[in-house]
Amino acid sequence: MDTKAFKRSLNSSENYHRKGFGHEAEVASLLESEYQSSLIQQIRDNNYTLQRGDVKIRLAEAFGFCWGVERAVAMAYETRQHFPTERIWITNEIIHNPSVNQRLREMQVEFIEVNQGQKDFSGVAQGDVVILPAFGASVQEMQLLNERSCTIVDTTCPWVSKVWNTVEKHKKGTYTSIIHGKYNHEETIATSSFAGIYLVVLNLAEAEYVCNYILQGGDREEFLTKFRKACSQGFDPDKDLERIGIANQTTMLKGETEQIGKMFEHTMLKKYGPAELNQHFLSFNTICDATQERQDAMFKLVDEQVNLMMVIGGYNSSNTTHLQEIAVERGIPSYHIDCVERILSRDRIEHKPLHREIEVAESWLPEGPLVIGVTSGASTPDKVVEDVIERIFSLKASVAVG
Repeated sequence: MDTKAFKRSLNSSENYHRKGFGHEAEVASLLESEYQSSLIQQIRDNNYTLQRGDVKIRLAEAFGFCWGVERAVAMAYETRQHFPTERIWITNEIIHNPSVNQRLREMQVEFIEVNQGQKDFSGVAQGDVVILPAFGASVQEMQLLNERSCTIVDTTCPWVSKVWNTVEKHKKGTYTSIIHGKYNHEETIATSSFAGIYLVVLNLAEAEYVCNYILQGGDREEFLTKFRKACSQGFDPDKDLERIGIANQTTMLKGETEQIGKMFEHTMLKKYGPAELNQHFLSFNTICDATQERQDAMFKLVDEQVNLMMVIGGYNSSNTTHLQEIAVERGIPSYHIDCVERILSRDRIEHKPLHREIEVAESWLPEGPLVIGVTSGASTPDKVVEDVIERIFSLKASVAVG
């Protein structure tokens, strides 16, 4: 289908909304009371540092809610206010934060169920209101909702939309989109639905495998088996890697996306020469400013003398996981938690180590003076960060008293 024409048509529909409904002031005060924190503001004002007793908290200089997330959550709240009695659905988590999604459920926003890996839209009736989350939705989902005459409230982050525009340009020029991301992440699913021919690479190792295939050829069946879930239907590595363009999932590590882009550029330069490079390679900057800022702040924080790192955010949050990677690479003890309730006691914490399932760590909070680094993903409210910091202070104070 002509996805660009469909989006143009959808944009002009009276059932499609990309802006709020005039309840900004009311919603802003609600969001402030539910998600913001005077303690976190105090730490910001004090050069991102807070000391109590023998514990010093060092807060990353960029963390937590980004503009795109704030916008999406505010639009979801406005939607409930504007449609007080209508049945409201959301196609996925609004953002990757359990407390925010639970709050929407309390507001009677229903989440599309997933059965055996497939979303079940059977309960969505004609005229229902449907929210598209910050990560976006596939063009097929938009088409289905449009055909049912649903009122669509699109909270897709503009940075994600920018990537969609990029893959549309690839498609127009018959370039294959090489997408740096996780093939089963909802943002990448949405992005690939706007692409023509595409291939999703997870990391530098997969990118290098593809580059070697471009230069030297290889086992076609092995290639297709390796990327069987991460490429467009009918993908042919012997034909579809002659002209490529670079795109990315906006929450991936900035440095890795840049390295992957350079690797493909050098590969095409080597194969086709400088005079022909532009006929075989396209690259646009689609790295999200907010993701980049949080990663840069984390790199700065791990350069300091911190004893341990608290990384706060949803366990399915890609940008939070990448913040944790930075601490792990520096050898700093790091605990990724999604809420304060994961801190079970001063001796036990329930956390998610990198690339593993949730587990319980013992003796996680050392005795004596501590410098604790704290950051949070772009979907984490300041209030959640405050709760974690206060819990740590409380546990350390009880040790001192004991």
